[in-house]
Amino acid sequence: MRKVALITGGTRGIGLGIAQKLAKEGIDLALNGVRAKEEVEDVILDLEKEGIRVEYFPGNIAEQNDRASILNGVKEKFGKLNFLVNNAGVAPRVRADVLEVEVEDFDYLMDINLRGTFFLTQAVARWMLDQKKASPVSDFALVNITSVSARLASTNRVAYCMSKSALSMMSQVFAVRLASQRIPVYEIQPGVIETDMTAKVKEIYEEKISHGLTLESRLGTPEDVGKIVAAILRGDLTYATGQIIAVDGGMMVGRL
Repeated sequence: MRKVALITGGTRGIGLGIAQKLAKEGIDLALNGVRAKEEVEDVILDLEKEGIRVEYFPGNIAEQNDRASILNGVKEKFGKLNFLVNNAGVAPRVRADVLEVEVEDFDYLMDINLRGTFFLTQAVARWMLDQKKASPVSDFALVNITSVSARLASTNRVAYCMSKSALSMMSQVFAVRLASQRIPVYEIQPGVIETDMTAKVKEIYEEKISHGLTLESRLGTPEDVGKIVAAILRGDLTYATGQIIAVDGGMMVGRL
């Protein structure tokens, strides 16, 4: 039987790049996003061309009722869940200096990027443990998409950096908690990836890259991230739970 992966924010950007790679692996997809279903029908149809099953579960993971609705939908449609890919996230609504950040903007970002992701992961992990008891040989895994901003400070994106840093620790804690049940947890830290989120600052980053920001002289693509997630869920990275994988073109390599 085919395995099932839930990808939050799975219909655009990095999430879609992941979905496309997992579809080629023959993994059925439960996709979450905030857009209406009719707005993502073309995406679903393209993915279904790989011969897999695709279901869409709209909802804002920051909302408790939406999180419950998403998981109840996955249970109803698929009856199981092997993999969770935490990809949903937002950029700051306002790129304000750290001394000027407003409470409302801070809470908006944290509610989605951190609080919503944590409590969705908690609920999924409980379900995975129940499934593991019923079928000990089944494969399960958690993959958290964070950012190099978990380690690199930006004074005009403080809430974003803090949320990604906290998610990095969340990955470690879940890795420790689930290791005895053989449910691995991985963190992927993308660098500058060409998506809707980076479109407005693309030229700025291209200029920085031309001056050596990354070792590989290009922006990353959603496909770059998707390839790594596919390798993980294929089982190619065994004996490696809790590891952080940077998909950043060599940005984090120290240089003299």
